[in-house]
Amino acid sequence: MKLSLALMAIWVLSWELSETTAFTTRPTSNGSSLRRSFPTTHTTSATTTTACYSTIQHDVNNVVLRPTTAESLSTSLATSSTSTTTTAASMKDSQDDDTATTATSSSSSSFEDIFDSFQIGSPIVHRYKSISSVLETTIEEDYDGTNYVMWYHGRSIIQDTETNKEENSNDDVLLPPLSTGRIGRAVSRNGLIFQKDTKGATGEDIAGVALGLNNESWWGFDTAHVGLGSVLLPMTTPAVMTEGGIYLMYYFGGNYEETNISLYSNNPAIPSEAKIKGMTMRIGVAVSQDGETWGRVEGDHPTNACMVPYDKSDPSSAMSDNNEQEFDSKNLVEELYCAWPEVVVQIVDESDTANANKRGRFGLGGGSNNNAANTGDEKSGFFMYYSTMTKDTKTKAIAYAVSEDGFRWFKRGLCIQPETTTTIAATDNDNADNDTPFDDDGCARCNVVRNASYNELEETWSDAPGYTMYYEGVWTKDNKHRILSAQSTDGKIWTKNKNEIVLNIGSSESWDCDGVGSPHILRIDDGSQRMYYVGQKGKSTAVGVAKLELGSTKWVKEQSSFVFAEA
Repeated sequence: MKLSLALMAIWVLSWELSETTAFTTRPTSNGSSLRRSFPTTHTTSATTTTACYSTIQHDVNNVVLRPTTAESLSTSLATSSTSTTTTAASMKDSQDDDTATTATSSSSSSFEDIFDSFQIGSPIVHRYKSISSVLETTIEEDYDGTNYVMWYHGRSIIQDTETNKEENSNDDVLLPPLSTGRIGRAVSRNGLIFQKDTKGATGEDIAGVALGLNNESWWGFDTAHVGLGSVLLPMTTPAVMTEGGIYLMYYFGGNYEETNISLYSNNPAIPSEAKIKGMTMRIGVAVSQDGETWGRVEGDHPTNACMVPYDKSDPSSAMSDNNEQEFDSKNLVEELYCAWPEVVVQIVDESDTANANKRGRFGLGGGSNNNAANTGDEKSGFFMYYSTMTKDTKTKAIAYAVSEDGFRWFKRGLCIQPETTTTIAATDNDNADNDTPFDDDGCARCNVVRNASYNELEETWSDAPGYTMYYEGVWTKDNKHRILSAQSTDGKIWTKNKNEIVLNIGSSESWDCDGVGSPHILRIDDGSQRMYYVGQKGKSTAVGVAKLELGSTKWVKEQSSFVFAEA
């Protein structure tokens, strides 16, 4: 059955609200349908509605990456002949990045084939120095050897509108309206001016792609679209990357399996027979020696996934282990998808080493098999936090799993769920203007960082106890995403910083006025922290940046480029 344009619009607008969530079913206060959006723009630790919106800042140019669009390409060509730019502007993504795709488009059947010509999402940025880059400092006096690399996913215009071309397929059924499609890469020397890799990895079907669709295993979970979760770099220290080490990429994807849209929504307007492809998303892992060309690792599931939604009819999907204290299948809820994996290396404190050896890291069982990450380190392991939707209640939440080696995972259940109006009313008597929490309609994509302290004399960061999670919350009052936070001492049990917005949506008509999300945090040598995030206006998405100065509690937009017109 072919969905009506109106129904598909509801699906599009409600889904990418968090790209990790799915359908939103309630109407807004003015009677219109829910919209999809991402939260993010600046700062705030607001405790009331008034305070929240009063902290929205004046717009600055803080965009660091945009989709490769026909409009930006033509604009950049026209601008290059009529204006003079600073170094930052000359490498501005909407100009040089898109200009660089001119050569790429010539090898494609049309401009719309460029893998990120429609939307982009999930920026994962790493900052490091390598031996080779340090050597370059002897040649370039103004270069300190620091490199930034961003992986992100994007969808082409063609992929967003095409249907499965396989035989006997239902051509009326489309893929989920997400920014997922294929994964690309961009590089920078200052973290603000990124240049896309328009060549991409050898063997991919589209230029500029680092990891594309799985065309080798028709039974795979990732044959229709893929999205980025997290990337782990081989680091000798927190600042220096190991030469010749192994990168790990955790990603997710969907195949052409069809499911009923009504599974993801309580909206009675959706026909029971209406279907969607690629919504049963699963998680996989890929490895690389250079961060540019990736090879998939086969998981235990028949689809080659390493993490799949829990289904009671399939006992293996519980992904249980032999630790009865940590794992109880009764506490697991059935899931509709597993996506947007955030993987964190866990370090057991020295004082807890003896207990860790007895029970095994993460409670995986003690003994001699505690070789996390294949390093022989008796004090480390992995957490995976992933976005899901519960089957029974259609609740968007964040669940977690644990692993000793980063490849075989064991579920532990939900760790972040939406707050209720009742909860806020009982704990926040001063919040009279806002009786609903900012995540009452769902929790989605997150970034988890180990807490750290900064030494101003040595200009170095060092680990501190506990973890901080930055995640997306969906607010029922305007159906938009904002970036919120939570704290944990062990990575398992989380306490939300209730009703405090870390990064708010942009002001009216700004590029991120309809939502912000997909946060990714970097710590800088000067003690500041930088957040990369996805902003949305209508269907347009881009990657922006905000900054938290040392000693401050307020994230603010960071200027990324300047353009000066000739007199």
